[in-house]
Amino acid sequence: MKIGLDPGKKVYFASDQHFGGSDIAESRKREERFIRWLDQIRNDGQVLFLMGDLFDFWHEWKYVVPKGYIRVLGKIAELKDSGIAIYFFVGNHDLWMKNYFEEELGIPVFFEKRYYEINAKKFLLAHGDGLGPGDKGYKRMKKLFTNPLAQWAFRWLHPDIAMRIANYMSQKNKLISGEEDQKFLGEDKEFLIQYSKKKLETEKIDYFVFGHRHLPLIFDLGADSKYINLGDWISYFTYGVFDGEQFELKKFED
Repeated sequence: MKIGLDPGKKVYFASDQHFGGSDIAESRKREERFIRWLDQIRNDGQVLFLMGDLFDFWHEWKYVVPKGYIRVLGKIAELKDSGIAIYFFVGNHDLWMKNYFEEELGIPVFFEKRYYEINAKKFLLAHGDGLGPGDKGYKRMKKLFTNPLAQWAFRWLHPDIAMRIANYMSQKNKLISGEEDQKFLGEDKEFLIQYSKKKLETEKIDYFVFGHRHLPLIFDLGADSKYINLGDWISYFTYGVFDGEQFELKKFED
């Protein structure tokens, strides 16, 4: 997909907000801070990519969606209605998303990586979970969670019971950012760097942009190609911005 930026306009990227975690009061504060950022980018934003794990857990039944998030959902809808193009990439915490965003907000939802050409620069975008070598335990778990039979069985649980189980498992398995996500593991151990390098053997890509890892990072892959991890809105409050020529990672300061 090609995107041409209008004069003075920018593309924004954000990931791993994990709204609705175990500390509801703290989650609400982070949600309000994120909304202030959304208000700020509406001045020059043409495109917004939400790169996954907007929620700590999300599951849609046929007639039910999770309670809460009304402020951030309303603000996203407001930006969309104002003319900003918004795209959502499903993460490992909200991978059971169905059609709510598309039908209620008019926002496309993607479950796999996507390629974009923005002002003649080629981007590969994905949440990042399950890509690259290693992480076999998570890959097995993802196969279970995305299995149609498992999803069908989960839908038959009462939402109160299902959400309690899901929130418990999310915290128990420490899928939300922990200390290990705040350290650079080294070029040879960062699986998304390894994935990006492998892709460059057969494709010319200027920017690989991912979430999932929680550590804000720009890594030079050589050949004018960069790997970017967007960080999170738990510890870092970072986001990416592309002005048509240069990609930057920035921290939102109130």
